[in-house]
Formats: sequence, structure tokens, C-alpha cells
Amino acid sequence: MKLTSTFIASALILAGMCGCLLAQESQTQPSRHNGGQHPYSIAQATSDRAQLNTIAFDGLAFLTGDFNCDTFLPPGKISDFFGFQYMRDIDGAALGHNTDFLTRIANNTLHILNQEQKAKLVALGQSQSPRIRELALKRFPLIQAFRRNLAGDFPTGNPMLNREAVMNYTSSIFETSGTLAFERAEVYGKIVRSLTQEQKAEFAKLKFGDSRTWPDVEETEAFDKSTVSHAVHVAMMTYASEFFSWYAGSVEGDTYFCPEGHGTYFGSFYMKDAPAVHQKNYSISTALTGDSGEAFLAALNPAQREQIASLVELQRKDLTDIVATRRAIATELRKFMSGDTADQAKVLALCRHYGELDGELSYFYATHFAAANNTLTAEQRAALKKLRGIEGFVAKYPFVYADPIQSPEIPNTDFLFAQVVP
Repeated sequence: MKLTSTFIASALILAGMCGCLLAQESQTQPSRHNGGQHPYSIAQATSDRAQLNTIAFDGLAFLTGDFNCDTFLPPGKISDFFGFQYMRDIDGAALGHNTDFLTRIANNTLHILNQEQKAKLVALGQSQSPRIRELALKRFPLIQAFRRNLAGDFPTGNPMLNREAVMNYTSSIFETSGTLAFERAEVYGKIVRSLTQEQKAEFAKLKFGDSRTWPDVEETEAFDKSTVSHAVHVAMMTYASEFFSWYAGSVEGDTYFCPEGHGTYFGSFYMKDAPAVHQKNYSISTALTGDSGEAFLAALNPAQREQIASLVELQRKDLTDIVATRRAIATELRKFMSGDTADQAKVLALCRHYGELDGELSYFYATHFAAANNTLTAEQRAALKKLRGIEGFVAKYPFVYADPIQSPEIPNTDFLFAQVVP
């Protein structure tokens, strides 16, 4: 039986579920890795339950936040075809969302690599760090356009977002991200093929999906960060963590994404991660997205709720295509690990298509969030502000990933709006 979006929303609200709804899709069998059992899988991430609560969480963030909050994005969310998110989500110690998780595996990896291998990562960071920054800034016009749409600030004669323009723009963002991923895979592959038997034995002691097997390695034993810029060091830590998850993982892990992995322009990462920024050993609640998304839906009237719930069905085809596209990209990039050469033109074409899909999802979200917002009462707005739940955290400036910056100049965003056809 096909469930309507209204039924899905009502069922989730009335069920009164608590805990991490994203990990409790009853129709999905738990995945297995290294003999363990866990509830995270691609099927779970794309399930109606996970997607509805994640979309609702995005809606809450967008309707209670601002442009600066919307720009916040964890660095690991770009060029993410190396299995790190999967390793984070299935961690046997349940420490995947602790702020020390990435640092621990990155330090272990850098400690095992020799100077020549680490030099390859340094060179990669020096080459990519300016483009990584540019990629963050490239998101700003799209975010600004979504904010203008929410406020009804349309160009004269263009009273709506242009879906095709949004899709074309996100396609270019994902092409840039794909170029970075291709270059990373090429370097990672060279390092894999240069590993000694002793290094392979050391890596074998570090279990994918079980951070309890990762010893504490002091930063000074891993890499001297004083030898590189801050931007290069941040990139190095990302590379080192990705290298391990790619080397020890699988195509399935590389294909996986968390339910909130798309439509990342609405401020949910700030709402979720702001209290954790620059905090050591801080664990982000895995229940936050599900619980807050459920509460957001409950605060809406039936017509408003339908605007949000209908997105589950509206995005279904795109989401299925995203999985297939990610798997094709991940499969191609893994050719570098065995010494083959991946097809860059194929990877970038797939990434452009991936960007179009993400753009269409984002267009759907932006327009439906705005429609729900248009009929909110003053009482509902006050209730949603309370649900936001991060009192005292104000984004004074936009972000390049998690680093605040003085407001940059943003190009005119009129091109992202549609013309009225006579």
C-alpha cells in the first residue's frame, strides 16, 4: 500500500517516538560490517522516516535561522566519496559524532605514514585549500537566493525561483567538489600502493567501524602542524581520516550518506553543530534531528505539515538516482587503489548530474519551506524559536565551513529567479 505524505507525517507524530528516529526504520534490515551489526545503511538513510524527520529538521533550522547560519557546513561534507561518514555512523563505540573522532583516526593514520607519504598530503592540501575555500563561497549566492525567496524579495517581473537555474548552479558546485575528490583519490591511491608490509600490518590493527581499536596518538607524534598553514592542516586532517576509511572500507561505504547529506543550504548543520565547534570530546546527540524534526511537524497545522511531508514523495526519484550516481562515482574512484586510472571526464559528468539532483531537492525544500512559512501565526513562530534550542548561539558572520569570516561580496542572485512568461 502506498502511503500518502499526510499519513506518513501523522503516523510519525502520533507514534510519539523518541531517540534517534534515523536509526529505527523498522522496514530496513541492519547492515553488517566486519561481523558486527548496526542499523545504518543506504536503505535506512533514504527511508521515508529518516528523510521526513531530516527534512523537517532542515525546515525548523531555515525558518528560525538566518543567512549566516545557513552557510555553516562541516568540511567533511564536500567531496565525500571515501566512506568516512559510514565509518562514523557505524562506530561500535558510538563515538562517531564525538568531536575527537576524526582527530583520533587522522592522528593514527599520520603516525603510520612515512614522511614521503605525508608530503603527498601536504602538497595536495597546498593545491586544494584555496579551491576548498572558493567552494564554500560558491554556495553563498544560492543560499542568498533561498533567503530572498523566503522573504518574498523577488526581482521585478521574476516572482519565483527558477528550478533549472538552481539545478545548473548546483551542478557547477558539485563539479568543483568532484574535481577535488578525483585529485584526492589519485593521491590516496599512490599512497596505498606505496605502503610497506609493516604499515599495512599497523593499519590492520585499526578496525573500520570500531574506534575502540584506535590508540590515543599525540598530535606531536603524528604531524608537525607548525610547518603548514591552518587551512592546509585542516585539509590534512580531513585527508588522513578519509584515507583510512577509504583504504579499510568498501564501495558500499563510499556510496553511503547520512539522511542530511543533501540540500545543505538551510542552516541545520549550524543548529546541530554550533555548540560542538572547537570543543574537545563533545558528542552531538544522535536523537536531535529526529526529535526536533518531529516537534517541528507537530507545531504546524495540517496544511503547513502537508507542505513538508509531501517532499518525501516529491524527491523520491531524485534520491534513488543520487544513490546510483554516488555508487558509480565511488566505483570509478576506487580504480586508483589498484593502480588503474579513473576516468576524470566520467567522474565529472556524474558529479554534474549529482549536482543537478541536489539542486532539484534544494529547490523543492526552499519553495515548500517558504510556502509553510507564509501562513505561520505569531504563536507558531514563537514556538518554533523555542524549538530551535541553541539559546546564546548567534552567527554574527557567515562561515567558510566552520570558520566565521567578514561578510564577503555576494554576486547578484537575480539569475536564480524565473521570468514570468506572458
